[in-house]
Amino acid sequence: MFVDSHCHLSFPELRARMAEIRAEMAAAQVDRALCICTTIEEFELVHGLALAHDNLWCTVGVHPDSEDVHEPTLDDLLLRAALPRVVGIGETGLDYYRLNGRSVADMAWQRERFRVHIRAARATGLPLVVHTRSAAVDTLAVLQDEGQGAVGGVFHCFTESREVARAALDLGFMVSFSGILTFRNAEDLREVARMVPLDRLLIETDAPYLAPVPHRGKVNTPAWVPHVAQQVASLKGLTLDAVARQTSANFDRLFPRVAEPEVVA
Repeated sequence: MFVDSHCHLSFPELRARMAEIRAEMAAAQVDRALCICTTIEEFELVHGLALAHDNLWCTVGVHPDSEDVHEPTLDDLLLRAALPRVVGIGETGLDYYRLNGRSVADMAWQRERFRVHIRAARATGLPLVVHTRSAAVDTLAVLQDEGQGAVGGVFHCFTESREVARAALDLGFMVSFSGILTFRNAEDLREVARMVPLDRLLIETDAPYLAPVPHRGKVNTPAWVPHVAQQVASLKGLTLDAVARQTSANFDRLFPRVAEPEVVA
């Protein structure tokens, strides 16, 4: 019924509880989840989860905030993107939230890393999973410059303005909302969610982070993505079932490899 389109089940606090988490997902009717890669070093763990469980898939990419890690080349991404159950490129993007005394000009390495991921997405035809924080103008500019609208993707854990959402939609991207949508002080974001067409919207947890109300402050899990769906349903005057069905269909449309049959060697 529900799909968590963005979670980090490879992180230690979740990986150690995998059997429990999968049972909770089943009880909550969360049928599928996408496990997101944040470093090349982490990829083997993320990919292993996708190979081990028939309702999990994964991406390959290096988070913009990841420093002192292997810097991905185009070949690094292409090699891993060709593996079974890898369905997207990312998460990637730009994050200027913690510059730590640096200027935006000093973040050229992030922008170059982002370009490498976009080129991998275009070469493979796989959707891009975009993280942007305090960097929306540059994120959109790089996407436009690299022609990523030809492939598309999703702006995950969206927290930006209506204008940024509209620009992302105009580029052919989907917009994904997390548990932040349920927070008491997130009225501006709820207005954005009202504006985003349901057929361009995804739901996610970003677990283990950002647990939705009524679980705020706890370690998040994919089993709680229905709370995000319920908030979307309330904002749009729809049933929970309608939101579940449409966001699941959107996930299938954005990540078509999910529906591809497994090739048995």
